Amino acid sequence: MDQRTRILEAAADLLSRSAEADFSTRAVCEAAGVGAPALYRQFGDKEGLLAAVVDHGFEKYLAAKRAAEPSGDPVRDLRDGWDAHLAFAVGNPNHYRLMHGGLPTPPGAAAEAHALLLAVLERCAAAGRLKVPPPLAAQVVMAANAGVALSMITRPTLYPDPEFSVLVRESVLAGILARDRAEPGDGVAATAAALGARLRESAPAMLTGAESALLQEWLSRLTLHSGR
Repeated sequence: MDQRTRILEAAADLLSRSAEADFSTRAVCEAAGVGAPALYRQFGDKEGLLAAVVDHGFEKYLAAKRAAEPSGDPVRDLRDGWDAHLAFAVGNPNHYRLMHGGLPTPPGAAAEAHALLLAVLERCAAAGRLKVPPPLAAQVVMAANAGVALSMITRPTLYPDPEFSVLVRESVLAGILARDRAEPGDGVAATAAALGARLRESAPAMLTGAESALLQEWLSRLTLHSGR
């Protein structure tokens, strides 16, 4: 095991056992068997080490999401992704707390998790199941999913029932997904979202970049306002 990995493993172990989701660099150096100059040479400062530890902890979770084969039902994949996100948070509460609010600069894992969620929502849009633009849907889902996870790991006595997550999940999905039987406005919004997703995947050659961008803007507005 190289020096960087030893430091990361030692810090991750200390973090997982900490009551405050924190550790001292001195304790990390002692556990890893290195001097302080080696730690700072590898990570810059404590904040850099914390961000690296969070990314290190999230790697298995993100690797599983990257490797997952999409099913034929993007809505089911969206639900499964919500549940997997919550399971990781409950199993790794200190890593999760740091990722969502404990660091001045979000670790790279946060951006990748958001990108993976957006990809699923693009598939929902292409299938005609989304009634708001995918970027907005991603913001809504991520904020709600993270809120539920943080509530359950920081206040477990107030949120002991796992069905709380299911209730919030279904309420959120009801707000962003077109129904199987379209209500007034749903059909227009879902159609606009689907067309936008397909254009992002493969824009017609006869459109200039500016024309494609303008069409995307119109479709995004149509999706947003027709779905209300």
